[in-house]
Amino acid sequence: MQICKCVNVQIIEDKTFAHLLICTSTHLHIKNYLCTMISPDKQQVFSISNEQQFAEIALQVFRFQAQNCEVYREFITNLKVDIDAVDSIDKIPFLPISFFKSHDVLSSLDKVKVTFTSSGTTGAINSRHLVTDVSWYEESFRHAFDLFYGDIRNYCVLALLPSYLEREGSSLIYMAEDLVKRSENPDSGFYLYNHDDLFAQLKNQQQVKKPTLLIGVTFALLDFVEQYPIDFPELVVMETGGMKGRRKEMIREELHQTLCKGFGVSAIHSEYGMTELLSQAYSNGDGIFACPPWMKIITRDTNDPMTLLDNDKTGGINVIDLANVNSCSFIATQDLGKVYHDGSFEVLGRFDNSDIRGCNLLIA
Repeated sequence: MQICKCVNVQIIEDKTFAHLLICTSTHLHIKNYLCTMISPDKQQVFSISNEQQFAEIALQVFRFQAQNCEVYREFITNLKVDIDAVDSIDKIPFLPISFFKSHDVLSSLDKVKVTFTSSGTTGAINSRHLVTDVSWYEESFRHAFDLFYGDIRNYCVLALLPSYLEREGSSLIYMAEDLVKRSENPDSGFYLYNHDDLFAQLKNQQQVKKPTLLIGVTFALLDFVEQYPIDFPELVVMETGGMKGRRKEMIREELHQTLCKGFGVSAIHSEYGMTELLSQAYSNGDGIFACPPWMKIITRDTNDPMTLLDNDKTGGINVIDLANVNSCSFIATQDLGKVYHDGSFEVLGRFDNSDIRGCNLLIA
């Protein structure tokens, strides 16, 4: 039996998402309660295979975080949201992403093991994602990569991420280092500004016909193809966004056209991720992203953040990331986008006055 933080309440755990609450107050009573304050484990989250499972676990995570994440609890209280009345994901409040800049967003009492920080711009206040169990992040990006691209051991992984390598706390570098290591390929590795070495390695991989993944920050990919254009149709080029103030911002179509020509590929892949998320969505071209089964995008009205929009309508992007079980899984970003009927989505820009960040937020 596990004791809940709520006064006079005990929880009897079973293997379903519905639990019985036994009230030990003067007036003892028993009632059904959907998704109590017990957090799901990794096996539950990363084995989600349908919408019903997603909704059930999302509600379970919501109630856990509404009770255990102080910042989120206060936010919900100020909105006067009745937690017990939240019985579907469209009723879950989304925490503004800016709270990661001003507060410690935590749902766990465990010691913080890793702190991921946003890149931001000079003088800007950076976001901090306090991670108490980094295995959630590792399981998330590993499983997602397998779903979208297959076994990492089939690839040579080349990472052109100079601005990220030059600072500490990058979740992207953490992921890229793991992919490079798990590829078990001696040719996999990182590159700063040694473009001649990268060019030689790309030519080598093309000759040995090894599937090759090039992960790069946008400005560095552009710098590379300006000096070292290559015709490598089999290459998977994945841009992670971010000009970092090094180059003028470009619309996505212009950027991808330039990169396609420079690398001799038919499409540019993209990653949609950010410091505040432990999951990523991927695009294999045309800027249309797909989420792994434990992540979902919902759009909100830009003038009324509590109002959610139907598919095919442009609005603010809300993210449900169930890998964020120890921080907050329900985040209202500063991105503008559109969700399609199959669950895929497109990023169309950013809200005015929002800071330019390193994640993939290219204006469409």
